[in-house]
Amino acid sequence: MLNPQLQATHPAAPYPHGPLGAERHIPSIAPYAIPSAEPTNRTDWRPHSNRAALLVHDMQAFFLDKFDIAQEPITVLVRHIRNLLEHCRQQGIPIYYTAQPVQQPPADRALLNDMWGPGLTAAAAHPRAPIIAELTPQAGDVVLDKWRYSAFKRTDLQERLRASGRDQLIICGVYAHIGCLATALEAFMLDIQPFMVSDAIADFSLADHQMAVNYVAQRCGASLTTSQILADLA
Repeated sequence: MLNPQLQATHPAAPYPHGPLGAERHIPSIAPYAIPSAEPTNRTDWRPHSNRAALLVHDMQAFFLDKFDIAQEPITVLVRHIRNLLEHCRQQGIPIYYTAQPVQQPPADRALLNDMWGPGLTAAAAHPRAPIIAELTPQAGDVVLDKWRYSAFKRTDLQERLRASGRDQLIICGVYAHIGCLATALEAFMLDIQPFMVSDAIADFSLADHQMAVNYVAQRCGASLTTSQILADLA
């Protein structure tokens, strides 16, 4: 049940879509249980350890602060991402992280200011910029500065994947229907097979979570559970 104090702050709308001129911000997010059912996919794509790379998307404290981190979806999300990281490191599978920088000049942040406000560029948010300690990048992992919803925009992710002979991208993290979905869709358009890890993502709501999973499964990739991914990469 949503905390009464949060209900008072966000009485009805789950998004910061108020009247023109209202404050833009990421909303507080009520707990929800991550779906455990295996998604139905349009393709029969499966990840392979010699073709895949792992992307841990925007797992910065600032973005997780919107949740109650002691409850689902975050407890399950973090556990499953840790399992994916451990397995990929054992298998020598390339690992990429995205993280938004705290320094984003207005011309660089551009339309994001209109949609979400200052975000991490606000001085008070700077201490919450690091990736959470439970998922700290290790030697050999690559952290990409994130400038837009898609992890491919203004980064060399595509070039790095091509150079390492990888044409599959396993995507986990937050938020599912924004950056994770945009990255999956762009991967598809770059002829890189995207895999959304359906129980290693989190979102503004269960409905948004399921929308992202279903869209990838039916329109631009494959959505698989953590258990399915780990079994395929064994």
